[in-house]
Amino acid sequence: MLVVGMSHRSAPVALLERLSMDETVRHDTTTNLVQRPSLSEAMIISTCNRLEVYSVTNSFHRGVQDIVEVLHEVSDVDVETLRGYLYVRYADAAAEHMMVVASGLDSMVVGEQQIIGQVRTAYQEASDKGTVGPALHSLAQSALHAGKRVHSETDIDDAGASMVSFAIDEALRQLDATDLGGRTALVLGAGAMASLAATHLGRLGVDRLVIANRTRERAERLAGHAHEAGVAADVVDYEDRAAALEHVDLAVSATGADDFTITAANLPANREGGLMLIDLSMPRDISDDVVERDGVHLVNIERLHKSLNSRDSGAEGHRDALDIVSEELDAYSSDQRVRDVAPAVSALRRHASELVEAELTRLQGRTPSMDGADFQEVSRTVRRVVDKLLHQPTIRVKELAAESGVVSYESALQELFGLKAVQPAVAVDVSDLPEGDIKAVGTEPGTH
Repeated sequence: MLVVGMSHRSAPVALLERLSMDETVRHDTTTNLVQRPSLSEAMIISTCNRLEVYSVTNSFHRGVQDIVEVLHEVSDVDVETLRGYLYVRYADAAAEHMMVVASGLDSMVVGEQQIIGQVRTAYQEASDKGTVGPALHSLAQSALHAGKRVHSETDIDDAGASMVSFAIDEALRQLDATDLGGRTALVLGAGAMASLAATHLGRLGVDRLVIANRTRERAERLAGHAHEAGVAADVVDYEDRAAALEHVDLAVSATGADDFTITAANLPANREGGLMLIDLSMPRDISDDVVERDGVHLVNIERLHKSLNSRDSGAEGHRDALDIVSEELDAYSSDQRVRDVAPAVSALRRHASELVEAELTRLQGRTPSMDGADFQEVSRTVRRVVDKLLHQPTIRVKELAAESGVVSYESALQELFGLKAVQPAVAVDVSDLPEGDIKAVGTEPGTH
């Protein structure tokens, strides 16, 4: 298992924007990845603050190289820049990383719940496209289970509301307000983030919502949900969003558009009163030049990044969450080690069966006078003896694989089956790898 990625912890928002992928790009990229000789499975998690490639590789260094090359081709970011910001997780370190991510422990806001859905979506998309196999399936299921346990068995949710609620709360702080009573808000977009924003604005007591989306029908559907929740909501055409800015106190944009939805040029020239703008998109929806206008304030992912440091969070439930991840990682790793041993055990039993058949054929040729009933009894006896001789070693080697403590399962496999030991878990930055591992192009498949 191999992870190559970057997040708000390792890279600036501007670079994350260049690597951000929609569903179509993710599909094309995962397909490209599994066509590389070193990679057999792949899925991509792409959110507003992270881009991570999870893959199964037959060569650590070549796998890293292939992923970096594909990211370079997709984003047009030069390899040297990628090397400076990407990190690598391998084997158990890769498994642990996905569990930490799915649990919300690596998010800007510790415990935020959107990420577990984003991990599930990434897994389902890759599964539908055929780039997920048994290894990624097993890891994704374990990571999602770990995430569910963290949210249901700890208090971490209390410290980590979603990025949407955090962004709006940050806007309230800048407005020196505790609620949105008496205010009107414009919501651009009608997807998951925009829906969450509209819901949160309603909970904070906003007087009226104005909703605009490229597809008006979806905006009307969102307005209908707002009405059901007791919040007044109107719909305007997406092209009229600039005019709507003259009559609102704040605007939230979550469209994922290719171009800016709001720029300084869109702001009303003679507007009275301040305007709070909240950008929940990656790439960014709202241009930085809006803050050049008097009375305009902007909260976006980059500004949120600068105000957060969730890795060192002392939030209640954080330690309990890490304990759950550790438990789930131990269970996953134990299961994987047993699965790794199983083919060798099966091969040993096949080999024993072939030896038995060969020896029985030899016996039959050397004892032509033995009748059929006697030969069948001898055959059953020999097979029972072999099965009993193999039973304890095969059981024990699986136990050693699962425990991996008293005696390493690598040693057990070497002693019993003469197999090579597997490589240990690795967690490094791409920049720490030798340059040749990343830059070399055209080397033979499997080359280290």
